[in-house]
Amino acid sequence: MRAGLAGNLAEYVLADRHGTRVRTADLDYNGQAAGYASDPQETINYVAAHDNETLFDINQYKLPVATSMDDRVRVVNLANSLVMLAQGVPFFHAGQELLRSKSLDRNSFDSGDWFNPLDYSYTHNGWGRGLPPAWDNLDNWPVAAPLLADPALKPGPEHMQAAADHFRELLQIRRSTPLFRLRTAAEVNARLRFHNTGPDQQPGLIVMSLAGEDETVVVLFNAAPRAAVFAFDGAGYGLHPVQQASADPHLEQAAFDEAAGIFRVPARTAAVFVSPGID
Repeated sequence: MRAGLAGNLAEYVLADRHGTRVRTADLDYNGQAAGYASDPQETINYVAAHDNETLFDINQYKLPVATSMDDRVRVVNLANSLVMLAQGVPFFHAGQELLRSKSLDRNSFDSGDWFNPLDYSYTHNGWGRGLPPAWDNLDNWPVAAPLLADPALKPGPEHMQAAADHFRELLQIRRSTPLFRLRTAAEVNARLRFHNTGPDQQPGLIVMSLAGEDETVVVLFNAAPRAAVFAFDGAGYGLHPVQQASADPHLEQAAFDEAAGIFRVPARTAAVFVSPGID
């Protein structure tokens, strides 16, 4: 994940889980080098595309069945945050910001409009339209059938709206500073640092800082189902103005306690702090 946030640069050096400083090119990812690019624009970052299940659908398979719909939305939002705030080129599958579902169809190129809806009225995200076609989904039917029939797993318009609002806020944050759009490997190497690394790191928490000439940005990606507290040496950090006015009420809990030197971040949340300079 950290290699991806750093634009998958081959020569970017970070601390692995043992605390050893390594190039991302030397990190093994399923038999391949995790880092491979010479400049950030050479990578296209995504968590979902037209192949396989949509982001919403794959999470329906993977999250515990008892996970609330509000938390399922937060999981999608966190994945979108990782893509939007990474170095490189962000890519989003059409409707990803609307919790788009294909009713677990993993290969819908020939499934017609019934399994490929894209509803910008935020009325129906496509979930629960029936079992996906057997020709490429039959093996998954025993698992898919009870999920698709569970009314608690169907998002409402308010959930689609919350995801869309969050996505628009991410767009504003990415545009607010060039630190999220560094152009060269040299800039990334000079400006981007990761904290909470090594053997004593808090599980589920990525802390990334970007140092500019006029401002520093600190992003905390908390994937854990509980709030996180992280000690940080710095001063003057405030929640990004976009997130101060966020539609997400959980962000009211995100804060930097300067006296104690700690960040507080709600569960399943990406919080962006700046010091100073972003209006």
